[in-house]
Amino acid sequence: MMHLSIIRAQITGEIVDAADGSPIPLASAIYRGNKKAVVSDEEGRFSIDRHNGWRLTISSVGYVPQVINITSSTPEHIVVKLKSDTKKLDEVTISKRRSSRYSRKDNPAVELMRKVIAAKKHTDLKTHDFYQYNNYQKLTLALNDLTPENLESKTFKKHPWLLNQVELCQYNERLILPVSVEETVKQKLYRKDPHTEKEIIKGETSTGVNDLIQTGDIVNTVIRDVFTDIDIYDDHVRLFQYPFTSPIGKDAIQFYRFYITDTLYLGDDRCIMLDFTPNNQQDFGFRGQIYIKDDSTYQVRRCELTIPRTSDVNWVENMKCIQEFNQLPNGEWVLTIDDMFVELKVANFLSKFIVIRNTRRTDFAFDEIAKPLLRGKKTVMKDAYAQMRDDSFWDEYRQVELTKSENSLDAFIKHIEDLKGFKYIIFGLKALIENFVETGDKDHPSKVDIGPINTIISQNFYDKWRLRASAQTTANFHPHIFLKGYVARGMVSKQNYYDAEVIYTFNKPGYLPREFPKQAITFQSMRDVALPSDKFIQTDKDNMFTSFKVSEINKMFLYNRQSVAFDYEQEWGFKMFAEAKTEKVNPIGDIAFERLSDHELLPSIRYTEATVGMRYAPGETFINTKQHRWPINLDAPVFRLQHTMGFKGVLGGQYRYNFTEGEIYKRLWMPMNWGKIDTRIKAGAQWNQVPYPLLIMPVANLGYILEDQTFNLINNMEFLNDRYMSVMIDWDLNGKIFNRIPLFRKLKWREWIGVRCLWGKLTNKNNPYLAENQGSDILMAFPEGCYVMDWKQPYIEASFGIHNIFKLLHVEYVRRFSYLDLPTANKQGVRFTIRTTF
Repeated sequence: MMHLSIIRAQITGEIVDAADGSPIPLASAIYRGNKKAVVSDEEGRFSIDRHNGWRLTISSVGYVPQVINITSSTPEHIVVKLKSDTKKLDEVTISKRRSSRYSRKDNPAVELMRKVIAAKKHTDLKTHDFYQYNNYQKLTLALNDLTPENLESKTFKKHPWLLNQVELCQYNERLILPVSVEETVKQKLYRKDPHTEKEIIKGETSTGVNDLIQTGDIVNTVIRDVFTDIDIYDDHVRLFQYPFTSPIGKDAIQFYRFYITDTLYLGDDRCIMLDFTPNNQQDFGFRGQIYIKDDSTYQVRRCELTIPRTSDVNWVENMKCIQEFNQLPNGEWVLTIDDMFVELKVANFLSKFIVIRNTRRTDFAFDEIAKPLLRGKKTVMKDAYAQMRDDSFWDEYRQVELTKSENSLDAFIKHIEDLKGFKYIIFGLKALIENFVETGDKDHPSKVDIGPINTIISQNFYDKWRLRASAQTTANFHPHIFLKGYVARGMVSKQNYYDAEVIYTFNKPGYLPREFPKQAITFQSMRDVALPSDKFIQTDKDNMFTSFKVSEINKMFLYNRQSVAFDYEQEWGFKMFAEAKTEKVNPIGDIAFERLSDHELLPSIRYTEATVGMRYAPGETFINTKQHRWPINLDAPVFRLQHTMGFKGVLGGQYRYNFTEGEIYKRLWMPMNWGKIDTRIKAGAQWNQVPYPLLIMPVANLGYILEDQTFNLINNMEFLNDRYMSVMIDWDLNGKIFNRIPLFRKLKWREWIGVRCLWGKLTNKNNPYLAENQGSDILMAFPEGCYVMDWKQPYIEASFGIHNIFKLLHVEYVRRFSYLDLPTANKQGVRFTIRTTF
């Protein structure tokens, strides 16, 4: 089947007066932003090229313009009824002027919206046993709001190809310069019983500046997550990584103010138009118009969403989402058109950007779906040929045509790469953004990356300053075998350190083995010094910024470790992991291994252990960097359970033990825009008698920079337990209180409250202070500064923070409320980090 846009099919139409049906001569039919327009003849007739995905505006003097989204289902001949801009229909009372005092009581707009909210369950597609449809989406990133002064600048005059990339945007009617475009075609599948929802990615393609850096997929991944699809039939709409109250959600009546403003026709459907706006303009909510069918169905026909300019959303100058619902031949109403554009301004000295998302849903069907398509627990599957689709595939499935500039992105990128000095610029940008330096170029992709750069120089109390050289291989070296490691030198200790890893992946990662889903086996051998708490920190222990500590640290271990680890993640969120390792540990600094039985100072200990565990986080998504893999969507709950067994006599292991640990995490979004609460609960037990290095140490952060999931005022090895439970609660109020204080409202600061509690216990068998244990040849004397907790007296610290300072700084004041009598207790402190959110 040949696509209509390829043969440049025509759309013919008649433009008539909605009141009496008389033709309107000399009316305009224009594709705004694409410089294509025609004028109707004396009989109101016109003909114009068909461009699926473009917006056709019909207008005439004295009439209200009408915008038509051209899709593959748009008829070849259309009749457009324009309504006079002065004539109103009589059946609905229109408020000419909004009352200064809004009331929900006896308000016809509120009563109408109550009926809309009550009726929405009748249009839920999930009442069917099966349904499926195709979902086409195009995401465009562009420089926005270019001015004539920009186009007359030396840069544009020197490089005419830049000017050729500029075009008029049909959504905001400003000059833009597209820099990347991504297209995706998915097949959405649903079965009621047993409940199954799946996506099959049938095709995807991406072109643009994100191809210039290896981790450029971060751009598209973040854009997809931040500017996700909007479903107003949900009670809350996730946008900019926050839940917005839907205008037809269960809380809409309390959150929004509604006003009936007009009645009009959309196509042949008579609709009531309502304006709505949040009660508080700075809350995370929409304003806009919603068009309700003027009949007993109360069906949403069209919805236009924006956010108030006074909203607390960062960097967003303007946003608009336009959704259209259409009726299928079987009578069902479905969302078929979902267009959104967001104008962004990061800083005054940087260019403005615009993100344009076009979504089209087609080919709805309600027949029984073949069982093979619904098998397995994967919720997202990708066709093996998804990234290799040819032009014929895109001719068939592309619902929104590419603009001239989007079509020429390949040539645009080639011009950028040919710029003089470009390779040096991109080299510096990669080192800054990716923290790694590639050893290849565009013709010979990097097989080895040098880095992390920020670990070249760091410091600790034993080495003082230390130098480190690190590198890792990529999928260009081998699709399954990856090498990673470093060598380091302590400048004062004169010690040499190393870490070497060989990783074999069972799947084929795009660039690095940690990419989701990770399915790999890792062999490691390392020798290095570290703090006992370093294993809890998510950043590299040699990060030059986190190596500076709040207080003097004089207790470290020298680890000599050999291990093999197995990780097997599945796309639906389930992970199995196992590890076997043997480790020799030497004390360094003001710490010793003093055996209780004979008070002998042991030079080292060795233990051999095996760990098995599982983790389940349904819906968790990630972005990959060259150093880490970060979860991008923290709304997913997390469940983890693992068990470790120590083996005496195996590979020199000196101790037998069993350690069990579990974890639960859940994010709760509070109603009425009161922010989000993250709760994390952990518990564990060391079941056997063990020396203190194998006891449970608190998850302590000893640096000035905030680290998630850690205690900020517990010292290095301050408490040693063999039973513990911790509860960490963080409440981001998202400016709910500050937005009501005039000064803070302008600053757009946001409140943060945190509480961290630790219950700990040391059973008698592991207590070195009891007389019954003085003859133990397993237990050791605790180092100075290590204490025993009382289970009935938890450790508690609380923090009050302000984030969104300059839109990126997060500062917390932390206060300790228990165990204040200990000589090592830090009662209070200030911590900070860089945290960017919308």
